[in-house]
Amino acid sequence: MKTLELLLVVAAALCVAAKPLNERTPRNKLLLISFDGFRWDYDQDVDTPNLDQVSVDGVKAKYITPPMLTMTSPSHFTTITGRWVEDHEVVHNMMYDAKTNLKLPHKVTLSKSKWWDNGVLPLWITAQNQGLKTASFYFPGGGANYSGQAVNRALVEPHGLPDDNETEWQENIDKVMSWFSEEDFDLVTLYYGEPDNVGHVKGPETADRKKIIEQIDRTIGYLRKTMGQHNLTDSLNVIITSDHGMTTIKKKPLVDEIVLQKYLNLLKLASFEILDYGGFGILTPRPGKEQEVYDALSRAPNLTVYKKDEIPEDFHLKKSKRLPPIVVVADLGFNLNSRFIVYVNKGDHGFHNREMDMKTIFRAFGPDFKKNFLSEPFDSVHIYALMCELLQIQPAPHNGSLAVTEKMLLRSGGSKVTASISAALLLLLFTII
Repeated sequence: MKTLELLLVVAAALCVAAKPLNERTPRNKLLLISFDGFRWDYDQDVDTPNLDQVSVDGVKAKYITPPMLTMTSPSHFTTITGRWVEDHEVVHNMMYDAKTNLKLPHKVTLSKSKWWDNGVLPLWITAQNQGLKTASFYFPGGGANYSGQAVNRALVEPHGLPDDNETEWQENIDKVMSWFSEEDFDLVTLYYGEPDNVGHVKGPETADRKKIIEQIDRTIGYLRKTMGQHNLTDSLNVIITSDHGMTTIKKKPLVDEIVLQKYLNLLKLASFEILDYGGFGILTPRPGKEQEVYDALSRAPNLTVYKKDEIPEDFHLKKSKRLPPIVVVADLGFNLNSRFIVYVNKGDHGFHNREMDMKTIFRAFGPDFKKNFLSEPFDSVHIYALMCELLQIQPAPHNGSLAVTEKMLLRSGGSKVTASISAALLLLLFTII
């Protein structure tokens, strides 16, 4: 009888341990930080003691792969929705309308709900609908409304804001920590415009880029210190990532730069185009001219041209209703120029996401993450499911999988193991009885 009673007690305890996460652990808060344009290897030629310590105290991925397109708005929206670009339809940094030739620059687009609200719910709204309190601090997509719903608190990056003001970076962290500790926010997304800006203006292989990585590292150190001051160390999970990498742009006289007007008469053959925007271009041929445009672009060197219905499946772009009929992707390091060379960036992105220069970073630490855990590379689309698990909410439909990232978590596999043991013990009990 004593044996039977003991087995019952053990089985009951294991069943409790096997309960779903939201039934057996308190919900911790979550901070998602994105440093725009932080290439996966930027910390390898710079002294970064704070980022190094994050890897010891938490999780580091070897690198992560952003979606096609490797641009700021599309990639950030994939992270916050867990959807491929063809599903969430934020297909460019610029808001455009191929029929009217409307084109709005990136920072204007940030507050245009019409561009972001396409039937896919971002994490902020999904979390709010399940009782959580969320905020967006300059994060792309945070300033829009979704089916009439707004993020509880959203700050949109203003025009002319310096990207590299370290004092302001720390002030932003102070604000976010107070949101967590004094106003009980559950989820905050925080965006910084560096090292993207310095990568564009100075180039990725420069002393200026190294200097800004050192500044980012100091900011991570300030974050961790401030977390302690707000008593958040044991209740706040932090994910640090980015949207894309950066590569050095090839210039004359080293290469013959791409000027598409050499290969086709754009005024005669195209009714809409965005071609002077890094390594990715789109255009709508005039009626009956699609094949002629395709053939002409196919003769141009250092690029690949696709008809939309022939885009490779792994691009996850071909189902997009917004994307024009022709897509052009330049070879790594070649910017697309339409009629003449107006693009002066020394570094850029927008290239194929399989290129290592387009890969980016992933770090995470906090009460729910393992320590000193090195993850294999994964696609950024999977971050969404991880964040839902951390927040203990039911995800909206998404293209990712928690199976890709759950090994990072302290509880990964634990409920499955204990559930299996419990089932075996219960079977034994029934056999004894």
